[in-house]
Amino acid sequence: MKRTNTFAVRPLSEDGEQLLRDLLDASAALWNEVNYQRLMRYNSEDGFEGGVWDADTGRLEGTYKGVLGASTAQQVIRKNSEAWRGFFGTKNKYHDDSNTSVTEHPSPPGFRGNEDDGRVLKTVIRNTSYTVEWGERSRLEILVGSELKDRYDHTGRLRLEIVGVPNWPNYEKQGRLDLWYDEIDCTFRASQPVTVSNDARDTPLASEKAALDIGANNLVACTTTTGAQYLYKGRELFQRFRETTREIARLQSKLEDGRYSSKRIRRLYLKRTRRRDHAQEALCRDLLERLYSEGVDTVYVGRLTDVLETHWSVETNAKTHNFWAFKQFTERLVCTAEESGISVEVRSEAWTSQECPQCSSTDRTTRHQDTLTCPCGFEGHADLTASETFLKRHTQKAVRPMARPVRFEWDDHNWSESPRSPVRESPKEQRTDPSTVHHDGNVASGDS
Repeated sequence: MKRTNTFAVRPLSEDGEQLLRDLLDASAALWNEVNYQRLMRYNSEDGFEGGVWDADTGRLEGTYKGVLGASTAQQVIRKNSEAWRGFFGTKNKYHDDSNTSVTEHPSPPGFRGNEDDGRVLKTVIRNTSYTVEWGERSRLEILVGSELKDRYDHTGRLRLEIVGVPNWPNYEKQGRLDLWYDEIDCTFRASQPVTVSNDARDTPLASEKAALDIGANNLVACTTTTGAQYLYKGRELFQRFRETTREIARLQSKLEDGRYSSKRIRRLYLKRTRRRDHAQEALCRDLLERLYSEGVDTVYVGRLTDVLETHWSVETNAKTHNFWAFKQFTERLVCTAEESGISVEVRSEAWTSQECPQCSSTDRTTRHQDTLTCPCGFEGHADLTASETFLKRHTQKAVRPMARPVRFEWDDHNWSESPRSPVRESPKEQRTDPSTVHHDGNVASGDS
């Protein structure tokens, strides 16, 4: 299995911190120069002939390898290439009339700040250019260039202490390390991709099924063949997302000509994204723990194209793509489900939100906010009804009578049951968090 250890790191001295900042700043500067060369060629500006792949990255690597080290300079350039390939892939989907997953024209990769306003401190380090040691004195050691070593009279690799205990300490191999400075928490963080043995995967307790209706007002409505129903509300999260988006737009309107961002704007973008990602991660773990205990081995998720074809609107698009990031959520769900041995299958959910479960009509039903009604006399919660219809459509197992649904609200840290639920649960135990940032760790030794 592919997993990630995310943790905070701390330099061991003031010189060590400044050395690390210079390393991250030089990485951002290299990214910007490579990106500028490719962007000018993409825009066919005068003096920039050829395609984006004709940029002289070899010269830029030579310029920066003294500070970053040759391997890190190569990785920064490679990551920029990956960003451009991703952009072209998304652009092709946008121009493909048969593909409705991309509804807005994508933008080329952006820059990591600038020298005047401050660059985004971020780098990427090859898997052979860093070492991690977990234990009583956990530490991370990274390669730095000879110029930085001379500037700070430093020898060997730069050693950083690690905060906390990893979620996946026993892995078979490590991947490329991302290292950055978190402007919101004023903390250096690292993200280490690892490959974990499949033996760490759990086995489902039974062969029950579940279906999810994914939205933005209600983030997830879930129905299982055991008769359980779960509803995760998202209106307040979406309103906060919109408020932050409006504030970003207001600040951007006040920028001087030629400027496109600022530290404050970047902080708001980071805060908005982190709030959403934290809610997504917590929702996936909370839901899948419940489904595992129900004996579910397969979860059905609707195709996004079905949603867009039947309900497309500017607001729906903003909620599905920008706010809830449907593709990212589905990928996170798949990744989390893998730990429990639960499979996730993407199936068609066309018209499930309009279908009456009593008479199967789709053209006579009416939806008003969260309520679905039909002239035949049916009235029920629209999203929960859709998930139940979706489940019955794609499973061969009999679906047991529905219990009263359990509703959840987000409190910025956990999904807890709302007062409308039949039973008010006691506070949940601390759940597994792939990030070790919130735990105290041991200080790494400063000895070489």
